[in-house]
Formats: sequence, C-alpha cells, structure tokens
Amino acid sequence: MDTATKTASAALLEDEKILVEGYADLGRHHATVVLPFVQSILDLAGIRIEEIDLLAATGGPGSFTGLRIGAGTIKGLALATGKPIVPVSTLEALAMNAAGSGIPVCPLLDARKGQVYGALYRFDGTGLPQAWIPDATVSLSELLGSIQEPALFIGEGAVVYAEAIRERLGEKARFAPAPLNGIRASAVGWLAWHYYRAGRFADPLTFVPAYLRQSEAETKQPPPGQGT
Repeated sequence: MDTATKTASAALLEDEKILVEGYADLGRHHATVVLPFVQSILDLAGIRIEEIDLLAATGGPGSFTGLRIGAGTIKGLALATGKPIVPVSTLEALAMNAAGSGIPVCPLLDARKGQVYGALYRFDGTGLPQAWIPDATVSLSELLGSIQEPALFIGEGAVVYAEAIRERLGEKARFAPAPLNGIRASAVGWLAWHYYRAGRFADPLTFVPAYLRQSEAETKQPPPGQGT
C-alpha cells in the first residue's frame, strides 16, 4: 500500500503478477479509508488477509501524517497475522513508473520550505532501481546542481517545480506524463517481493518510516531548558 502523499493506492500481487490494484485521490484523509480500501482490494480478489504472505508499504519520505497512518496500518496487520513487512522507499517506488525511460530518473516530492524530497535512480538489467543520488531532503537548487546529464523528472514535486527545473537544466530536463506522477502500490509490492527474497524486511514492532526531516511540531519545540 501507499499513503505517502495526498493520493493513496493499494494492490495485491501474486509473485510479480498484479491481481488487483486501486488508486484514489483522497486529499490526505487516509485514516478513515485506508483499511476499507485494502479490504476492497482483497474482496475483489476473493482472498483473505490471512492468506497473504507478505505486507509492504511506502516507508518514506512523504507526508508525515500519511506515513504514520500507513505505518500504523501495516504494523497492525503484520502483528495480527504474523506476516513479515517490507518498507519501500517512496521515491524508489515513484521512480519505477519510468523504469523504461532509458535515462536517469529523478523522483520529486515537495517537502515545502523551499526543499524537496528527491533522488536520482538508474535502472540495471534486473529492472531494479539503483540510487546514484540517495533519497534526501535538499533544496531544489542543490539537487539540480548534482545532475549533469539528461534526466526524467517525475512526481508531484516535478509538477510544482517544472519551470525552475527547465530554467536550470534546459533541454536536459525531461518530464513524465501526468498519469505517471502518482505512486503505484503495485510498484511498492514488486520491489518488496524482490527485497524480501534478498532478506530485506523490517520488524513490525520497531519499524519507523524514514521521514528524512523533523515534523512541524518538532521544529517548533524549544531547546532543552527553555521550555515551560
């Protein structure tokens, strides 16, 4: 599942085959709908949650609220069923939408305050993304300064900052079609399946999303000794 942005998606895969996938623009109201959304996916496939072998979710970066809801949901399902969980980078899953582009892919989410969540991925012969610039919270200018060749920009951040990207990179900047700018749960599941086979999974009791920055509330807390 994915709840890292204002949209949400859920999918059910059998090995690498997509059985059912759903996508909705929920306006960040994930808390009330994510479990019914997941249940509807299972119902369409005629499968009970107990029959699932592996649970996966975007593990950040992204909306703090969305990530917390997704993490809480996936942890609850894992503890209730005894199934393993695999968190997948939000940016990595987004980059999967452009796996066949033939050039490096730069997934972008707007982190606000003049910053973006961004990375740069290349795809090897296995179809798995390889991080050339790892996931980070950076200024757009700093990220663009690290890109020296044509790259495909994708995600809601690419839409928000399209003009600035074009001004900085000119013809080196390519942009994904609008339908590819949302995160697909099937990409999350596909990556999770590969990572689980490689021994990469998380403990449901200790899993925490990779927020990559402090929340608004945390940044407003006074330094130690200066609180009331």
